[in-house]
Amino acid sequence: MTRRPELRIYNDAAAAAQAAAAYLAGQLARRLEQAPRATLALSGGRSPWDMIQAWVDSSPPWGRIDIFQVDERAAPEGESARNLTALRTLLPPTACLHAMPVQLPEEQARAVQAEVLRHLVGDPPIFDLIHLGLGADGHTASLLPGDAALGVTDAPLAWSGPYQGHRRMTLTYPVLNAARRILFLVVGADKRGALGRLLAGDGTIPAGRVRNPAILIMADRTAAEGLSEG
Repeated sequence: MTRRPELRIYNDAAAAAQAAAAYLAGQLARRLEQAPRATLALSGGRSPWDMIQAWVDSSPPWGRIDIFQVDERAAPEGESARNLTALRTLLPPTACLHAMPVQLPEEQARAVQAEVLRHLVGDPPIFDLIHLGLGADGHTASLLPGDAALGVTDAPLAWSGPYQGHRRMTLTYPVLNAARRILFLVVGADKRGALGRLLAGDGTIPAGRVRNPAILIMADRTAAEGLSEG
């Protein structure tokens, strides 16, 4: 039986972001006590920017952390639609960032990124920590309601969409479920319904189908209204 996710609730989005950054830094530091390098995958969207900035301010050992994208939109490099654009602004030039090559044709991009994962994260890939967000519609990563990517179980990467105007490359459930730890950061009243369903393990939403035994959810009070910690 899959362990129920742990929920921690904070007064506001800023407090949740600070706590998430501290957790991220602590988990990677513990991994680096045991191994020469650590691996992290970061989701896109606006909500993790404050968390990432707080983590950057803690001055991690950039040369020992390999950073990957959980998902990315197929858009030209430098456009605001690309998650990479924000990551390059937030992370220092010394960060070991392995961007999804979505500028390539789809199957070539997937093959290239799969080889990078195989070389740096393992075969099958096992991340030390994966950060996930939660959409109001229950999506996580770019695993979208009703999309064919939900059923990909034999590859670490899939293409989904189009969704909000873009096709997207995303990590798949086998990779999410194999990670050593999963951190959801969930803020905003529009996430309230989806958060309750995630906690209940509701498999009718994409986020509810993440079956990792080590899931921590950090949420602000507006998203977690009516829910209890633990």
